[in-house]
Amino acid sequence: MASSKPYLLLLLLLTISTTTSFSISLSVTPTSLARSGDSVHITWSGLDSPNLLDWIGIYSPPDSPDDDFIGYVFLSKSPNWAAGSGSVDLPLVNLRSDYQFRLFRWSEAEINPKRHDHDQNPLPQTKRRAGVSARVGFDGTGPARAEQVHLAFTDEVDEMRVVFVAGDRSKRFVKYGEGERRLDRTAEAEVKRYERSDMCDAPANKSVGWRDPGFIHDGVMKGLKKGRRYYYKVGSDEKGWSPIYSFMSRDPDSNETIAFLFGDMGASTPYTTFRRTQDESILTIKWILRDIEALGDKAAFVSHIGDISYARGYSWIWDEFFNQIEPIASKVPYHVCIGNHEYDWPLQPWKPSWSYGSYGKDGGGECGVPYSLKFNMPGNSSLPTGTKAPDTRNLYYSFDSGVVHFLYISTETNFLQGSDQYNFIKNDLESVNRLKTPFVIVQGHRPMYTTSYETRDSPLRERLLKSLEPLLVKNNVTLALWGHVHRYERFCPLKNFTCSESGHPVHLVIGMAGQDWQPIWEPRPDHVDIPIYPQPERSMYRGGEFGYTKLIATREKLMLYYVGNHDGEVHDVLEIPANPGVRDGETSTDGLGGSVVESTITWYVKVASVLLLGAFVGYVVGVISRSRRDGAPRSSWAPVKTEEV
Repeated sequence: MASSKPYLLLLLLLTISTTTSFSISLSVTPTSLARSGDSVHITWSGLDSPNLLDWIGIYSPPDSPDDDFIGYVFLSKSPNWAAGSGSVDLPLVNLRSDYQFRLFRWSEAEINPKRHDHDQNPLPQTKRRAGVSARVGFDGTGPARAEQVHLAFTDEVDEMRVVFVAGDRSKRFVKYGEGERRLDRTAEAEVKRYERSDMCDAPANKSVGWRDPGFIHDGVMKGLKKGRRYYYKVGSDEKGWSPIYSFMSRDPDSNETIAFLFGDMGASTPYTTFRRTQDESILTIKWILRDIEALGDKAAFVSHIGDISYARGYSWIWDEFFNQIEPIASKVPYHVCIGNHEYDWPLQPWKPSWSYGSYGKDGGGECGVPYSLKFNMPGNSSLPTGTKAPDTRNLYYSFDSGVVHFLYISTETNFLQGSDQYNFIKNDLESVNRLKTPFVIVQGHRPMYTTSYETRDSPLRERLLKSLEPLLVKNNVTLALWGHVHRYERFCPLKNFTCSESGHPVHLVIGMAGQDWQPIWEPRPDHVDIPIYPQPERSMYRGGEFGYTKLIATREKLMLYYVGNHDGEVHDVLEIPANPGVRDGETSTDGLGGSVVESTITWYVKVASVLLLGAFVGYVVGVISRSRRDGAPRSSWAPVKTEEV
């Protein structure tokens, strides 16, 4: 009898343990969703002695190992968590495979200091799994449905490209026409795809970062009449169709150009993941969508100059990004240039010795592959990766839009004199017809000028200045727009760090669209350890608020507005008049390949500068700048240096 007591005790303990395990309930409703962005309701109960660190992991596909979650939420997000029960709502993006949710217990004593996220916060541990939900999928043809729709210009003015993602390579089409009920033209989409083996480094080529990206479908709508509204949908009869979208076709004869320009936006996720995501991107999209809808039947496009999704090797972030931008990218073309977080990896082909501080692992092992296939920009620039991965594309290209010539460049690949890119930039700028496009805007990711305390890129900026600034100055570039630094800063017309009396480029840093890591401004060189940041004369306006810029250009003038995210209002305005000869249809060739006339306003500015005892010499030539803050009335030219922090 005595010998049976240990057995009975063990049986009792097992019974208690089993009962406790099965008392925890984790459920999710609904288990079938219609489209990306639809939400599930996750509930749990029966949790004994809940801890602040208990969490729910989000998994897709459902057979992923416990450590390979795509994200997580802490149970403490629910108001009732301390009672051992609660609920959370999560919108989900269609990843073309089912989801599953798992509940884990975790305490402070179990924190592993060696395993942390991008912000050095410890990543949740998966040793004590306490519950598993049912699977959640997308109904009907969900995995095969066309989503992530985005437009782009092609090299032909009577075309519009549309790119989207689906779960298989079956034929998909674009149906389009001049009315919602007149989709009487059809274009078949080409199909492309990349594989895990195409990734160049971790985490992109590891199970923790890789998810099936689906199949990328690329169709071109041709023979479009200029300046018309067209309607379209993508998909197929067999696999289902998207909703009907619309856009305004290009008009090469338009005397107005409208664009929304920014860098470094990223995406927001409803959960925490391995990398910091960009919650401010939601407001950037919100205000741009407001502005687009207010345009009516005026054409516009978006320009996103590098650091696109910040996926950095965690592939589902690309899905989150394209789902987030679809409300605007399905209405207007969405144009991009490459940034460090799309491309850089240790074995990238061009990595000169001076670039050790600039080109590292910022791309998370993607080596430009998702960027190159998910977007299809005009031109045919490409560069081999040096691996079996597809070539890197969308590096440099240009197009005209109304009265502005836009040139996109790559700061991540060779731009030095003699390179293919340098030759392209030189030839492109020298061939601009300034009677047709009186304004020229150059855009790239890493800035040529900034007063932020960002020292790692100093060698790269020196090369940009040496190689490319002479081309910008010689060819009378109007604006040079840059990202990378997550702030807004506007400079005077510059040449070699000096405010110029002639019409030199106005540089602006516009990397404030979403990423929230902010460098400090340059401190005093003799007291770098003291938080005093004098604003150099060349820096006309700088601010730390998130937002974007809006461009409106006519044959008379170019206007650039800095819109802040906290209120959707304009916080800085730049106005540049066109050269009088261009406005009047005259021409005066300066030998630089463009037809330009020196603006008469240059003479007035020079005289005014003398009258003002040289106080503002070099701040502006042909540039009228105003700023409006906090509802104050706008004034005429007032070169007051302003800082928002």
